[in-house]
Amino acid sequence: MKILSIGGTRPQFVKMAVLVKAIEAYNREHQGAIEHRLLHTGQHSDPMMSAVFFQELGLPKPRLLETVRMGTPGIQTALMLAGVEAELLEWRPDAVIAYGDTNSTLASVLAAAKLHVPVIHLEAGLRSFNRMMQEELNRIVADHISDLLLCPTQNAVKQLESEGLGERAVFVGDVMLDAVSLFGKDGQSAVQRELHLGTQEYALVTIHRAEATDEPERLNGILDALKKMDVPIIFPMHPRLRKRLLGTSNSDLFLADHVHVVEPVGYLDMLALQRNARFIMTDSGGLQKEAYFMGVPCLTLREETEWIETLHGGWNILVGNETGKILDGARRLERFGRNSVQGPRDLVEFGEGHAGERSIDRIMEMVRAA
Repeated sequence: MKILSIGGTRPQFVKMAVLVKAIEAYNREHQGAIEHRLLHTGQHSDPMMSAVFFQELGLPKPRLLETVRMGTPGIQTALMLAGVEAELLEWRPDAVIAYGDTNSTLASVLAAAKLHVPVIHLEAGLRSFNRMMQEELNRIVADHISDLLLCPTQNAVKQLESEGLGERAVFVGDVMLDAVSLFGKDGQSAVQRELHLGTQEYALVTIHRAEATDEPERLNGILDALKKMDVPIIFPMHPRLRKRLLGTSNSDLFLADHVHVVEPVGYLDMLALQRNARFIMTDSGGLQKEAYFMGVPCLTLREETEWIETLHGGWNILVGNETGKILDGARRLERFGRNSVQGPRDLVEFGEGHAGERSIDRIMEMVRAA
């Protein structure tokens, strides 16, 4: 049985790592029944956004598409689609696994569907209901094209049922909870040690979505809030945002005493930074979840979230990009930290850390029945 996993971004590499381990465990019990290959679309090509993840997570070396470097989302997706199609024609897998909601996801499902290769969408059924987000469009298309929809939550299953996709949808849990359990370790990150910041002595910030980085008014609202905060801030900056800020009026952000702008960090360091933070501010869906899994309060720098489960109990609060609203949320967390959140967390909603093995079982059921 030949299965091809396709991805090109940091979160996708983490999800792949969980599936790699689950397939290895399956093969030990079923005499190597699955031949599994990884295809890297090249969407994230910076070493700290790509190569370090394969090294840290013990992933096998992927085949790498050389077609994707820059251009508009449409050009990037088209180039990836052509590269994925060529790989499918050469290797002829029995099924393709597409992960998440990126342009790599969109290219993967389109290429496979056009060649009538069965498609599995891992992390299906999520909706922010904001079609201004590229990721939202990618999710919708991927779900409606895919043959098997592996859902991280029961809410995702219900959403797919409402769209007439219930027969293809199955709840397996969230592989990112598996990843936190597999790869999360106690201890400080290298960045913490360099900055001499202990546990709960800083806030962690990430910004990467185009809706924030490419809109000056929204970006300025977030950056102005960071400058006015009192707590030390660790800010691993996405290369695209760093490039955008250089030479703009916001370049003094690099000089703010309490704002420590650092290069992107690997997955293991990022887990440590999250676990030890007083609170997190992010526009990332993945970090919202990881904060919830670890019991760290989160302010989401968006007006909506596809991970509505994280809002329960006050662990995740939507603050958008207005300076005043961000500061209102941050002031309480600066003062009280994790003690400001009293609500329970329900990890059963995310599968309790068994999503990887459930996913492989469902994939094999689908392929055998085809």
